[in-house]
Amino acid sequence: MKPPCEIVVWYVIPAIRSELAKELLNLGMKQKDVSEIMDITQPAVSQYITDKRGSGIKLDDNVKSMIHEFANELATGEATKADLITRTCKICKNVRTIDVLEQLDINKSDLDDDCKTCLGSEAK
Repeated sequence: MKPPCEIVVWYVIPAIRSELAKELLNLGMKQKDVSEIMDITQPAVSQYITDKRGSGIKLDDNVKSMIHEFANELATGEATKADLITRTCKICKNVRTIDVLEQLDINKSDLDDDCKTCLGSEAK
């Protein structure tokens, strides 16, 4: 089994990035601009929007709403590239642990107590 921190890196963060890239494009930004604001390459943006990256899990409506709000703030200049890490972490903390584990067919009882903190306090 993959450790929870690896699950976050391989599934949760890419899903958040994918949704954010799609939202920014829906708001009229070009892929080049999205890549600059997200500090990723333009080919990475292309992979996110075509679901070649970041499509391993589905995010719930609450998390999508947070991403939509952040995208709007980025598009209007209320938020900047400097806010990316902080906001991504805030969004990530709102991803329901149980949803991720179920989507990846992982039993939360298989997790060690120390590992449970990586996916948030919900995995108790």
